[in-house]
Amino acid sequence: MLRLRARFVPLLAIVASLLVPVTAGSAQGVAQARTPVVLVHGYNADPGVWGGLREDLRADGYTDAELFSFGYDTHRSVNEVLAGELAAYVADVKRRTGASRVDLVAHSFGSLLTRWYVKFDAAGQSSVAHWVSLAGPNHGTSTAWACALWDQACRDMTPGSYVQKKLAEGDETPGSVRYATWWSNCDEVINPDNSVPLTGAANNAAGCLDHNALLGDDGVSQGVRAFLAG
Repeated sequence: MLRLRARFVPLLAIVASLLVPVTAGSAQGVAQARTPVVLVHGYNADPGVWGGLREDLRADGYTDAELFSFGYDTHRSVNEVLAGELAAYVADVKRRTGASRVDLVAHSFGSLLTRWYVKFDAAGQSSVAHWVSLAGPNHGTSTAWACALWDQACRDMTPGSYVQKKLAEGDETPGSVRYATWWSNCDEVINPDNSVPLTGAANNAAGCLDHNALLGDDGVSQGVRAFLAG
C-alpha cells in the first residue's frame, strides 16, 4: 500500500504541472482582449483614409480582427439613413467578435452620424465604450453652405440644421460613453474652430493642422490611442 502511494504522488505532481500553463495561458488571453474599433471616415472620403491610424493600432497590439472601417455613401442623410446603417454595422461587429461594446473613431462628417447613433439609437449608448471625433462639425460649419443646395449631407453640416439642433438638445455627451474630440485652429473646413468641442467630452487642441492632417498626425494618433486604452 505504501509503495502504491509513493508512485501515485509523483503522478499527481506531473498532472498538476501540465495544468498550470494552460490555466495561465487562458487568463493571459482574457487579459489581452481588446474592444473592437470601428473607424468612420468623413465627407467625400472612404475607409482608406485610416491607413496610418490602423498601422499605429496594430503596433499597439490590435489584430485585424479587432479593427473595422465603416464605408458609406457620404451624400445621404445622417438621421434618416446613415445612422441606421451604422447601427446595423456595429451590431454585426459585435456578433462577429463576441464583444459587448465597440469604440467609435470618426473624422469630420462621420462625427455627426456616430453621434446620432449613440444619442438616439436604442442600443447606441450600451454598444459604445469610447467615442472619438477628429475635426468634427459638431456644431456645424459655414463651409457646408457651398454644397447645401444639392447635397443632403452638406445640409446636415450647416449651422442650425435639423441634425445640428437635435444633437445639441439636452446632454451633448449622454450615457456612460467616454467622449473625446481633437480640433485644430488651422482647420480650413471647420468654421468656426470651436464647432468641434463638446460639453462633457475631453476636448484636445491638435495645434495648427489642416483638416485632413489630423488623420495622420503622430500626436493626434498617440492621444487617440491613449484615450482608447483608458
